[in-house]
Parts: sequence; structure tokens; C-alpha cells
Amino acid sequence: MSNISIIIEERPADIGNFLVGRLLPFREKRMVGPYIFIDHMGPAALSDHENMDVPPHPHIGLSTLTYLFEGSIRHRDSLGTDIEIHPGAVNWMTAGKGIVHSERTPEYLRHTDKHLHGLQIWVALPLEFEEMQPSFQHVEAKDIPHWEKDGVSFRLIAGEVFGRRSPVATYSPQFFIEIKSADRKVLNIGQELFGESGLYILEGSVISDGHEFTPKQLLVAKEAKLCEFTMTENTTIYIFGGEPFKEERFIYWNFVASSREKIEEAKQKWLDQSFERVPGETDFVPLPKQNYNPASTAKKDA
Repeated sequence: MSNISIIIEERPADIGNFLVGRLLPFREKRMVGPYIFIDHMGPAALSDHENMDVPPHPHIGLSTLTYLFEGSIRHRDSLGTDIEIHPGAVNWMTAGKGIVHSERTPEYLRHTDKHLHGLQIWVALPLEFEEMQPSFQHVEAKDIPHWEKDGVSFRLIAGEVFGRRSPVATYSPQFFIEIKSADRKVLNIGQELFGESGLYILEGSVISDGHEFTPKQLLVAKEAKLCEFTMTENTTIYIFGGEPFKEERFIYWNFVASSREKIEEAKQKWLDQSFERVPGETDFVPLPKQNYNPASTAKKDA
């Protein structure tokens, strides 16, 4: 019997500047471990008059993980952070009780042709950290644990697994791993994993139980410890997951919370513009003008 419980195809989503491929949340699978939102950005070719410009917007109840394959993004937030992220590095922003940030093409690239390609991910916070003070961490590519085994390359982007720990400051048991192979390889890494796990194919293909899966597919395992598969030549995958939460999580716009009341409070706070501001930024993303039914919060983004 196959160990794959669900196959999720990327679905187009408009984030205001260009289309992304949305993987999570999905109507049949809201979260994988603490991972509650994943967008595949690009690959996008931007001309000399096209730029990424996401004005200040708020978050609560989550950590964001930005990981680029190509290009550059300038991150600014209400803590005063102003930093550029490059491929292979990690931006890990923890919203806690509330943070505001913007994401833009750096000034020196705004009038040149450029490319942008990467992942943007939300990791829900456990109950005891939902109201923590916001924080930001940038980890350079050279500081991400990386190793090779039997001709396969591994990078532990976040979490703890394989007896290694990423320097990224996570708040619940989890893992986010990049695996690359130039040759056809059989991997059996299930005994190292725990909780729930998902496998995203960026390039190449994966064979499991006689079925071949291709890029832009997310495979969610029935049992993480039975994770065995074949990587074909020139394949790159990302395996992520961890211990799931006992409590439900609700999503509305950029807010993640364990209660609808917290969502409502955050909505009103953004309408009142009482979140801390991003220094040097004057515009902002308005709260979406759409019918909002608190009873259906958990069903959004299906």
C-alpha cells in the first residue's frame, strides 16, 4: 500500500505583483506538522520596470521563512530590521503578538532585468508562544548545516533531524530539509523523521510505490517513518513537517491564531493602524475588502 496520503498540485495565487504557486493550506490538508502556508514564488523574469513591491502588512501567531533559489529581496520590518536576503540564506521572522514588514526589490536592482525564485513559508506558533514579542533572525547560507551522504546533498534549513540542528530559532519540534542528487538514488530516511511529513518536488522527479511524481507536486505521507522513495537524476526536493498541534489553527489574510477572537482583534488593530510601523515606509496593504464570516475562518484559502 502506498505511503502517500494526498497529492497536492500547485495552484496559482495572485499576491499583487505576480502569480505564485500555492501549496498550503489545502482544503483536504490544512497543515503538515506546524507548517501552515507555503508559496512557490516564480521562477519569475522581471524586466527593468518590473519589481517586487509588497508594502507593509501585518502578521500574528506565526514565523515566516523566506528561502530564495535565485534573486534578492529587501526585508524591512517594524523592529527596525533592514536586510537583503540572497539565495541559500534564511530570513526567519517571528510575529508572535504582532509584527509588520515589507518586501521589495532592492534599490540597486530596480532598473535592471532580474529573476526571482524561492519559497515563502509560514510556520504556526504553539500556544505558549502565540503572544511572544516579535523577533527577526537572518542566517547566512554558509551557516546552514550541509553535508553529503552516498552522493546525495543535504541542507537542514530549519529544525532538528539527522542528529543535526539548524541555527534557525524554531519554537516547536520540526524540520525543513533540502535534498539534491545528480544521480538516481534510493533514499530511506523515515526512521529519522517524526510527526507529519511532506515532500515537495522542485525539479526532477520522485518515484514511490511504482508511481513517478514531477515538479510542483507536494506529497504528504501517511506515516513519516515509512518515508522511502527514489530520486531520479538531477532532482531537488524539500521535506518538511514535524509534530502537529493538538489545537486547530485559523487563518485569515496574514493572521494565524488558535482562536477566532485573536483574528478579530488583529483585524481591528490593522484597521485602526495601531500596529508598530515599518520605519521609513508610509504606504500599507489595506485589510481585504471581502465578506468575512468568523465561523468559516478555518476554511479560507481552500
